[in-house]
Amino acid sequence: MINKSGDVMRKGFDNKKYVKIQSKKIRERFKLFDKLYLEVGGKLFDDSHAARILPGFKSDVKISMFQELKDDLEIIFCINAGDIEKNKTRGEYGITYDVEVERLINESKKRGFLVNSVVITLYKNQASVDTFIKKLNRNGIKTYIHTFTKGYPTDVDTIVSEEGYGANPYIETTKPLVLVNAPGPGSGKLATCLSQIYHENLRGVNAGYAKFETFPVWNLALKHPVNLAYEAATADLEDVNMIDPFHLEKYKKTAINYNRDIETFPILKNILGKVSKKDIYNSPTDMGVNMVGFCITNDKVVEDACKKEIVRRYYNEMNNYKIGLCDENTYKKIKLLMNELKIDESYLDVVKPALEKSKKENLPVIALKVGKKIITGKQTDLLTPAGSVVLNAIKHLSKIPDDIYLLAPTILEPILKLKKEMGTGDRLTLQEVLTALSICSVTNPLAAKALSQLTKLNGVDAHATYIVTDSDKKALKDLKINLTCENEFLR
Repeated sequence: MINKSGDVMRKGFDNKKYVKIQSKKIRERFKLFDKLYLEVGGKLFDDSHAARILPGFKSDVKISMFQELKDDLEIIFCINAGDIEKNKTRGEYGITYDVEVERLINESKKRGFLVNSVVITLYKNQASVDTFIKKLNRNGIKTYIHTFTKGYPTDVDTIVSEEGYGANPYIETTKPLVLVNAPGPGSGKLATCLSQIYHENLRGVNAGYAKFETFPVWNLALKHPVNLAYEAATADLEDVNMIDPFHLEKYKKTAINYNRDIETFPILKNILGKVSKKDIYNSPTDMGVNMVGFCITNDKVVEDACKKEIVRRYYNEMNNYKIGLCDENTYKKIKLLMNELKIDESYLDVVKPALEKSKKENLPVIALKVGKKIITGKQTDLLTPAGSVVLNAIKHLSKIPDDIYLLAPTILEPILKLKKEMGTGDRLTLQEVLTALSICSVTNPLAAKALSQLTKLNGVDAHATYIVTDSDKKALKDLKINLTCENEFLR
């Protein structure tokens, strides 16, 4: 990985320690109960945000850690019926929430986890939701329907009764640890946990609740860049980090949480107390089991990575505003965070070179940083900027001179002819460049050598002077390149 000066980045996070102490913490918590419903916030499989801001954190560490607990756990996935109806999309993958649930189920099963079921929350007889339920059932996935909980959030006596949680079907589970996960926020994970705890306690099972969410980090400062990066990542949700007042009052210690958990804690504490007939948690922070803050080994490295991520989020939300996916308050909030940290867009080394090259050439450009070197790629008659820059980067890494062509005309001509006939443009996209290069590599050792360098682009920064097309954006993402874009459409 690369730091701001272009040197090899030192790790700032101890992944092995994290796996050890985090799994231990979860074991300690579920030993307090006959059965623990653990609400898992964020991404279960690919926590790319954490990997970017905590250098050394492996994006699949959560699921790797749960592998150690696999024999003791099963998984319930939740999805809001309204999100299915609206075709809500998971931005980083470009897929809808219902498709993401299917992906999560398949990934879990591949790794040997027991998937119990899918809970459809806030169901209102939507036809599209019924179709999704049928699809899951035909593929052997049990589904349960939860409607709005009567009395929620103020009438606790009704909530914790046959009319409230009692109206939901009971989900039979067999393991002492039940993970409750979802494709995104607002999916009903907490309500599902509480409903289950209600039913379990009616059956004489000592069931409890805990929350496993990586951010914000409770034992870091309120304004630590890690926590500010979380605010930037959730700017569209209007989350705000706060000092947990309940924790401060009870323990005289500062802990960080976010506004929604703090605001709902009195209600949640009341409901939990009534459901389980015991009072375990004194603060929202008490409910959590997150140990990530104890595994940071180099704060300066982490702070630098967080600042870069905040700038990336700023560009991302500027683009979202341009295409109508968010309002201006979202990116303006992130800009305020940047001002607070005394950084601007140029904190990413690739921004200024891209803009300068584009101005000089009067063409769309992408700049990419490999080691200490900035590589640029411009739009040509043959290639998109994404195709150009990646080709230039892997030639640089392979020490292949610029004047040597890797793409054979005999391979390119039929591809270009087909594109013209299909009306898909007259320039090769990045994916098409890589496909052509793969074919050429069969007979051209230099092409094979260049292709072998692609993995070295993992985690590098790139900046485009335009909003990159979906096709090139996906290909850059597949290469794990951190792309930012100016909020200008390609003309």
